[in-house]
Amino acid sequence: MGAGHEHGPALTDEGMPGDYRRRLWITFIITAAIVTAQAVGSVITGSLALLTDTAHAVTDASGLLVALIAATLMLRPASAKRTWGFRRIEVIAALAQAALLLAVGTYAAIEGIRRLFEPPEVPAGELLVFGIIGLAANIIAIVVLASSRGANFNMRAAFLEVLNDALGSLGVIVAAVVIATTGFQQADALAGILIAALIVPRAFVLMRETGAVLMEFTPKGLDLEDVRAHILRQKYVVDVHDIHASTVATGLPTLSAHVVVKDECFEDGHAMQVLSDVRECVAEHFDVAVTHSTFQLETEQVKDGESASTRHA
Repeated sequence: MGAGHEHGPALTDEGMPGDYRRRLWITFIITAAIVTAQAVGSVITGSLALLTDTAHAVTDASGLLVALIAATLMLRPASAKRTWGFRRIEVIAALAQAALLLAVGTYAAIEGIRRLFEPPEVPAGELLVFGIIGLAANIIAIVVLASSRGANFNMRAAFLEVLNDALGSLGVIVAAVVIATTGFQQADALAGILIAALIVPRAFVLMRETGAVLMEFTPKGLDLEDVRAHILRQKYVVDVHDIHASTVATGLPTLSAHVVVKDECFEDGHAMQVLSDVRECVAEHFDVAVTHSTFQLETEQVKDGESASTRHA
């Protein structure tokens, strides 16, 4: 016997993920404009910091395009062939963006170290202008995405990319000011390395979290031993085994288990009450509210039969 019902807090009243495409479109247009301006600026100035920030902006733009595609696919309804619809596309999109960020950060770090020893001459005035343009545009994009950054992995990745790019633009501005006031040309390389230092750790964190979802690890904050103990305390429950928990997408943790109950439950009508109690237990008693759960109720005889078939398999 099993049950499952409406999903998590990241969903609308109809059980579908929120629609954030308009905000993503605005941010994508802004980021594409940044790419164009900074690409011109990096050619004019020859700045590593600006070139790295441009590469980062290209990554942002491509990542936001992926996020837009993901946001569109996520809204497609489930079907008999795709029982979760395209909900997990947000996780795959976020993982791809993290990988792109990691590649850009690694390049910036390597090239920055090289330029510390062979610093090219960078025109500070032009560098400052393009840095200010990039920062202003990124601040607008941050404001657009800020309120929805925690909605799902997809929106979080998009917000982090824009935020990191804004920090990169700030690094470009600082490098320009230092070069203009002191003539210290290595400031450009140091700014490039700083941008890399901002990008790489965040990329690793996002890759780790999305990887955990794709590997179907237990949702963070959910202790299955604690879950098992709670279920065992329910009336008529004798044993719990084969507990599995995973995350389909943001706000959609799932849990399944075999719950062994006393034989008389199937005779006196208590089986449905046990199912209701167990389902309520996992939905309300833990930090992670598992509102999509599936339980198989069985007797000890059935459990023993499963164990025997497993041994002979």
